[in-house]
Amino acid sequence: MAFLEYLAFLFIASILVIICTHKKQRALVPTNWPILGMMPGVLVNAHRLHDYTTKILIQCGGTIMFKGPSFANMDTLLTTDPLDIHHILSKNFRNYPKGNKLHKIFDVLGDGILNSDGELWEINRKVIFSIFKHPRFQSKMETIIWNKVENGLLPILESICRSGTEIDLQDIFQRFAFDTVCTLLFDNDPESLSLDFPYIPYSKAFTDGEEAILLRHVTPPFFWILQQTLRVGKENKLSVAWKNLDQFIYRCLAQKQKEYNNMNHEAEKFIFFTAIMRELRDHSGVDPTKFLRDTFVNLMAAGKDTISSSLSWFFYLLARNPTLEEKILEEIHTHLEVNARKRWNTKELDEMVYLHGALCETLRLYPPVPFNQKSPLQPDILPSGHKVDQKTNVILSFYSMTRMESIWGEDCMQFKPKRWISDSGRIKHEPSYKFATFSAGPRTCLGKNIALSQMKILLTTIIHHYHIQLVECHPVLPADSMILQMKHGLKVILNRRDEFN
Repeated sequence: MAFLEYLAFLFIASILVIICTHKKQRALVPTNWPILGMMPGVLVNAHRLHDYTTKILIQCGGTIMFKGPSFANMDTLLTTDPLDIHHILSKNFRNYPKGNKLHKIFDVLGDGILNSDGELWEINRKVIFSIFKHPRFQSKMETIIWNKVENGLLPILESICRSGTEIDLQDIFQRFAFDTVCTLLFDNDPESLSLDFPYIPYSKAFTDGEEAILLRHVTPPFFWILQQTLRVGKENKLSVAWKNLDQFIYRCLAQKQKEYNNMNHEAEKFIFFTAIMRELRDHSGVDPTKFLRDTFVNLMAAGKDTISSSLSWFFYLLARNPTLEEKILEEIHTHLEVNARKRWNTKELDEMVYLHGALCETLRLYPPVPFNQKSPLQPDILPSGHKVDQKTNVILSFYSMTRMESIWGEDCMQFKPKRWISDSGRIKHEPSYKFATFSAGPRTCLGKNIALSQMKILLTTIIHHYHIQLVECHPVLPADSMILQMKHGLKVILNRRDEFN
């Protein structure tokens, strides 16, 4: 039955897509067709989904009810209203859990912190928060990052710089983030960031999974099932990615469990696996193997492509704004002991106000997670006046928020680091329901400060050593993915700083 429904859907949708495509004058807001709702308009613009929905939201004053196919239960309220976002993520948080629908969309994440609700989410949050607050965690994380910078990143950048060849900086950052998160979680560096740039299937798994998950938000569930059955399309890629990822995770877990059974648990050295096993002692009802698998997959998902996305967009904006580079260089020489080749720490980096402003402005314009989806448990009326019920999906479009003049002013599309600096020269904070890059309320990102510290180390190190030049005519566009990566990467040419000057 599902197959026949799909064929009928595809046939009608194809006709409407052709009509829409060849129509000379068509409104930006998609037509609400009988049976199919607004789905044809979305399909036509699926290759530029983030920018397409942003233009619609601007035209509609920041909120629109998207009508899905009548047979698919896909009616969705898209909003950028800060009061709605504050209401959903904070004030009425309990009424907007992840829910079963979203749990199925993100099924590869299992029951980890990004995909769980209720008591299980509370356990996830308590365990991870406790580890992040461990007195030795921060120093362990900084040591891992600096070791990778000195022994992996800089040698490769220097080799590429000497050869004068183009480089995909996004790929470099993806490999760096993957290696560091694996080193933290498993004490095992997969060395994907090496001169031969090896293909690592379980690293690529995240990218394939993120593309499939985005499509799940805009296509009926029976379409996923059909692709899974026929082993075609994005769903087949996701299935293969999931298998590769689990093989890697369970192999690492088995090795760490073996080491854990034979180690001295009173040792002062911080080991992530040991720390999490200690935390699990207080939760006897939890299956440790599944909990560890889901926890590590969630932490890898949160720490890999979000970091690489943010760094890539930062250097894209840096290359387009020479004044930014000059000011950050000035801060580097003012606040960091670069001549002594010292590893600068978080405290020193926090003194670099302009760097912080530039990073926040990058995250504002290009939030690594461009939207969040919720569904209410009980009918609700949002501050904007819109009514939602259990059948309504609610999408909070963080990417579109940054492009709304009503929220960020007439200069919202301009890259302005000073937006984050007060008149007294200090860092200016914006409320999380306005700057929602790290989410808000109880589900605010636990790794926010860790991520900022890691990115600042990489940014200052690279800027201190190299001038980044964009490759001409290389297209830089947001990818159609759950993570706002660059569709074609970030092709650049490196120039050593002393030679450039």
